[in-house]
Amino acid sequence: MKNQLVHLNIKQIRTELMRFMMAYEFALEEINTKINILQQEFEYVHDYNPIEHVKSRVKSPESILKKVKKKKIPLNIPAIQEKIRDIAGIRITCSFVTDIYKIANMLEKQKDITVIEKKDYIKNPKPNGYKSLHLIIQIPIFMSDREENIYTEIQIRTIAMDFWASLEHKIYYKYNREIPQHLRDELKDAAKSANELDKKMERIHREINVLKEAEDAAMVNDDPKFPADLLMPLLSESYDKE
Repeated sequence: MKNQLVHLNIKQIRTELMRFMMAYEFALEEINTKINILQQEFEYVHDYNPIEHVKSRVKSPESILKKVKKKKIPLNIPAIQEKIRDIAGIRITCSFVTDIYKIANMLEKQKDITVIEKKDYIKNPKPNGYKSLHLIIQIPIFMSDREENIYTEIQIRTIAMDFWASLEHKIYYKYNREIPQHLRDELKDAAKSANELDKKMERIHREINVLKEAEDAAMVNDDPKFPADLLMPLLSESYDKE
C-alpha cells in the first residue's frame, strides 16, 4: 500500500511539472498567434512589414532551478510562477526604432494581455550601452480543468540592437563576464555606432515613405480594382452610419 502511494505521488508530481512547463509553451503559442495576425494586418494595410524576426523560448528546467537557488525562491510551483517572470520569453526584431513602439502599443491594446511591467532601455540605455524595450505581460491560457494567467517576457529591439546584444553576450560569456576596461569601452562605442545606424536608417525610411505617399496619391485614380469614384461613396456611406 505504501509503495502504491509513493508511486501515485511521484506520478502526480510528474504530471504537475509537465503541466507547469506546458503552460508556458501554450502562452507562447497564444502570443505568437497574436503577433502573426498583427504582422499580416500591418503588412496588408501599410504595405510594409515592421517585424524582421520572432524568436521564442521556454527556459529549461535546469535554468529555472538555477534561478530558484540564486533568488532563494521556495521550491514550489506557485512561488516559482510568481517570482520568475521570464520563464517564457519572446524576442521581436524590428527594422526601425519607431516600429518597436508601434508593435508594443498594438500588443498592449490586446484585451487579454495585461502589461505588468515595462522597461524602456531605448530611452534609458543600460550603462554598458544595451538597448531594448522589455515588457512583462500576463496572458490567460485555458486547460481542461483550469485557467492560468502566465507571465511572459517580451523583448522588442532593432536589428542593430539585436546584433550588438548578441555579440556582447558572447564576449561576456567567453570571458566569464570579466573583460578588460578598454574592451568594455569599445563595446560601449559600438553600441553608440549601432544607435547612429538606427537613426540614419530611420531618416531614410521616412523620406522614402514621403515619396511613396506622393506616388500613391497620384496613382489612386488609375487603380482599376479600387477607383476613387467608387470608393468615396462607400466611405461616405460608412461614416454616415456611424
